[in-house]
Amino acid sequence: MPQPSGWKDTKKHEPSKNLQENICPIHDEVMKMFCRTDQKCICYLCSVDEHRGHDTVLAAAERTERQRDLEESQQQIQQRIQDREKEVKLLQQEVEAINHSADQTVKDSEKIFTQMIRLIQKRSCDVKKQIRSQRLTEVSRVKDLQKEFKREISELKRRDAELKQLSLTEDHSQFLLNYPSLPPLSESTHSSNEWTNISPTVTHVDVLLRADFLKYSCQITLDPNTAHRRLLVSEENRKVRLMEEPQSDSDHRDRWFQVLSRETLTGRCYWEVEWRGKFVYVAVAYENIIRSEYDSRFGFNDKSWALSLSPDKFSFLHKEIQTTTLARVSSRVGVYLDHTAGVLSFYSVSESMTLLHRVQTTFTQPLYAGVWLGHAVGDTAEFCKLK
Repeated sequence: MPQPSGWKDTKKHEPSKNLQENICPIHDEVMKMFCRTDQKCICYLCSVDEHRGHDTVLAAAERTERQRDLEESQQQIQQRIQDREKEVKLLQQEVEAINHSADQTVKDSEKIFTQMIRLIQKRSCDVKKQIRSQRLTEVSRVKDLQKEFKREISELKRRDAELKQLSLTEDHSQFLLNYPSLPPLSESTHSSNEWTNISPTVTHVDVLLRADFLKYSCQITLDPNTAHRRLLVSEENRKVRLMEEPQSDSDHRDRWFQVLSRETLTGRCYWEVEWRGKFVYVAVAYENIIRSEYDSRFGFNDKSWALSLSPDKFSFLHKEIQTTTLARVSSRVGVYLDHTAGVLSFYSVSESMTLLHRVQTTFTQPLYAGVWLGHAVGDTAEFCKLK
C-alpha cells in the first residue's frame, strides 16, 4: 500500500539508526569489543591500533559481567525496599499501639477521675452531715441554756418583787416576822463559763488521701510486759482484748492497766488501729509516764496524748483537759506523728481521711504508741499491717 507523501516509517528507520551507532566511525567495522581503560565500545581494528595495550574484552563478555552486577544491584535495591516496607509496617503497628495505649490511658484516667469525683461527692455529703450534726448539737446546748437562764430570770424577778414588797412594810414586827420566811438565793445550776465552752464555729474537716500517709507507715507491736493482767495480747503482739479474768500471774515492773508499744517513735510515723467496743483509747506517751497512780491514765497527765473512741462520740485528752465531739467515727483510726515538728494528728479512716484532732506542741522525748481498754469486757484494739 503506498504511503502518503512525507510519511516516515519509524519502525523501519529505528534499527538502521541503532546499527549505525554500532559501526566504528574510523574503520567502518562493527564494534564488538569494549575497552575497559577508556570505557567505550570499539572495533577489532581499534583494539590493535590506537587502543593497543588497553584492557579490552568482547562487548558480550563485558555485558554479561555488567548484567550480573546489575542484577546484584537490583537484588540489593529490592531487598532494601522489602526491609523498608517491613519497617514502615512495624512503624505503623507502633503508631497503632501508641494510639491504643493513649486511648486506654484516657479511659483509665476517666474512670479514676470519675471514682474520685464520686468519692469527693460522698465525702462532701458526709462532711455536710457532720456539720449539720455539730450544728444541731451546739444549737441544742445553747437553747437549753437559754431556757434555763430564762427560768432563772423569772425566778429572780419574782424574788425581787417579794423583797421589794417586804421592804415597803411599815410594821416592824410584820417585817421581822416575814423576813425569815424568805429562802436564801440559790446558786446557779450552771457555771459562769459553761456557755463560753460552746464552740461558735463548726469543726473544720480535712479530706485527705490515705496514700499520702502510707509513705510514713510503721509497724507497731505491743510489749506484753507493759500490759495489764486482764489484757490479752495476740496476733503477733498487734492485738489486745480486755478479758474478764487475769491472763497472767507475772508481776513485771513495767506492767500497768494500759499497754505500750515495743517501738520508740521519732521522726515521721503513721499507723492505724482497728477498734471495737464501748471505750477505746488510742494514745502516745513518754516512756517515763507514771505507772502506779490513777493519774497515769492516757490523757490525764502531761506525758501522754489520747483519743477516746466510743460508738457515738470521740474525745481528745491531754493534761486532764477533754475536748468532746458528738460524731460517729470509723472503726479504723489513723495516727500521724511528726516528732520533730511537734505534730500529732488523729484521723478517721474510710474511703478517705477525715481529721478528728490535731495537736501542735513540742515533744521532748521519744514516744511510744499505747492503748487503754478499761471499761467493758470484749473491747479490742488491733494495730493494722500496712503495705
